[in-house]
Amino acid sequence: MPQGVLPDSVFEVTVEIPYDLSLKQVTGDGTRGPLNVGAVVILPEGFKLAPKDRISEELQAKTKGLVISPYSDSKNNILVVGPIPGNENQKVVFPILAPNPAENKNVHFIKYPIYVGANRGRGQVNPTGDKSNNTLYTSPVDGQLLKIEKSATTSNLSIKSKSGDTVTVKIPVGPDLVVKEGQTLTADQPLTVDPNVGGFGQGETEVVLQSPARVKGLIAFFFVVILAQILLVLKKKQFEKVQLAEMNF
Repeated sequence: MPQGVLPDSVFEVTVEIPYDLSLKQVTGDGTRGPLNVGAVVILPEGFKLAPKDRISEELQAKTKGLVISPYSDSKNNILVVGPIPGNENQKVVFPILAPNPAENKNVHFIKYPIYVGANRGRGQVNPTGDKSNNTLYTSPVDGQLLKIEKSATTSNLSIKSKSGDTVTVKIPVGPDLVVKEGQTLTADQPLTVDPNVGGFGQGETEVVLQSPARVKGLIAFFFVVILAQILLVLKKKQFEKVQLAEMNF
């Protein structure tokens, strides 16, 4: 059911990111640890992150420790948070400031969609474009695995292709190897297990920007209807008493 909000008021959008806490992800140094989580909320134009001086104490407690920020200066209706520890943040609350149609002519008293997305676990690709240690590594060629050299940070696999060239595959610590020296490989054959235990999900909800005058009018209408019902019941009771008195007479 859509949530109704008043103009220039603060409301909250809650994104739930549940997962099995027994799951462990590969961290940057190759060890296992709790999953990271992150979330994004795409608001209608005009809606934005509520300023700190407009957030109630109750809402401040719900958002304590979270760094929520707009995607960019020009896209302040898109809010992002994360990565943050998933074992401590199964629910992420976004404090939102609703716009005022009296100040923004592009905003109207209508129903608006809100889109949300949430991620569990680390990314499989680094910002530089190369693979992270949280993904599956495969053989780039058909050939034979000649040597595996391990260090504190990587495993270097030397593969002799069918053409006679030697190809070196660098695998960071984290994914466990499933091949051994001397093994014959085919192109795209897995060299490691897939350590990724996370995933991404998305959904949408709705919010209704309500006019205070319409809300007051609706309340007044309900009051009149209830009062009319009460008077009708009293009148009926009075009529029944009169009928009873005439029958007794």
